[in-house]
Amino acid sequence: MLRFWLILVALGLTALPSGAHESRPAYLEISEVRGGLFDVVWKRPMLGDRVMPLSVVWPQNCGAAATGSARQVQDAMVERQMIECGSDGLVGQRIVIDGLERVSGDVLVRIGFAGGDAGIDILKPAQPWLDVAGPQSSLAVAVDYFVLGVEHILGGIDHLLFVLGLTLIVRGAGLLIKTITAFTVAHSITLAMATLGYASVPQAPVEAVIALSILFLASEMARLDRGLPGLTARAPWLVAFSFGLLHGFGFAGALHEVGLPQSDIPLALLTFNLGVEAGQLGFVAMVLAIVWAGRRMIAAPPRWAVQMPAYAIGSLATFWLIERVATFG
Repeated sequence: MLRFWLILVALGLTALPSGAHESRPAYLEISEVRGGLFDVVWKRPMLGDRVMPLSVVWPQNCGAAATGSARQVQDAMVERQMIECGSDGLVGQRIVIDGLERVSGDVLVRIGFAGGDAGIDILKPAQPWLDVAGPQSSLAVAVDYFVLGVEHILGGIDHLLFVLGLTLIVRGAGLLIKTITAFTVAHSITLAMATLGYASVPQAPVEAVIALSILFLASEMARLDRGLPGLTARAPWLVAFSFGLLHGFGFAGALHEVGLPQSDIPLALLTFNLGVEAGQLGFVAMVLAIVWAGRRMIAAPPRWAVQMPAYAIGSLATFWLIERVATFG
C-alpha cells in the first residue's frame, strides 16, 4: 500500500515538463572595477530559438561606458558591457528587470564591490527589482544561499526522481534513512570539492550520467517488480553514495554560475548545501504526507499501477540521456 502511493508521486513527477532544468534562472553579474565603473554580464536562457524576453533597466545615473558584446552559448545568450554610474555608484539605487513579471522564472543578481565583498539576490516575477544595499552581512549571505539551495533542488526534477527511486526500492525505514544519508554525504563531498576548485568535471557529461543514474534505478525497479532484487535492493547505500558523488557535481554547476562571496566562502557553501538538504527533506516529507492521506482512501492498488512507474521513469530518463548526450561537442 505504501509503495502504491509512492508510485503515484513518481507518476506525478514524470508528468511534469520533460526538461529537468526548464526553470533555470537568468543571471546578472555586476562587478565593480573601480568607483562607479562596473563590468556587467547578463545571461538569459534560451527557450528553443527564442531568448527569454528580459532586459535590465539601470538607474538614471548609469550609462554605457563602452560598446557591449553578445554571444550565444549552450541554451543561453550572454551579453557583456561596461557601465558608468558616476560618483554615486549603485548603492541606494534601484535595478529593474523589465519583463520578469510576465515570464515564469527568476533572475539571480550578484553584485561584487571593489573592496572584495559581494551580495546575491533572487528576483522573482512578484518583485522584479532590486534596491542595492551594498555589501551584505554574513547573516544575509547565509539566508540567500540557503534559499538558493532549496530552490535548486526543488527545481531539479531529475534529482528528485533519483531520491524517489531510492524510496521505491528500499525496504524499511532504518535502511532508507541510511541510504538517503549516504546520498547526502556523497554529494556534499563533491559539491565542496568542485566549488572550492579541488576537482573539475565538464558539466554536460555530468548531467548525462545523472540521467543514466535514474535510468539505472528504473531498471532496478522493474527487476524488483519481477521478484529479482538487484544491486540497489541488496546494497542501496552503495548505489546512493556512488551516484551521489555525481549528483554533487551537478549541484556544483548551479553554484558555479552564481559564484561565492570571497569574504564568506565557507558560510555560503555550507548554507547552500543545507538548503539543498532542506529542500530534499521537504520533498520526502511531502511524499510521506501523500502516503498517509492516500492509505485512508484506497484499500488495494491495481497490479498495473505497481508496474508502471519503472517504465515511466525509465522512459523520461532515457529522453534526458539522449538529449544531454546530443549536446556533447
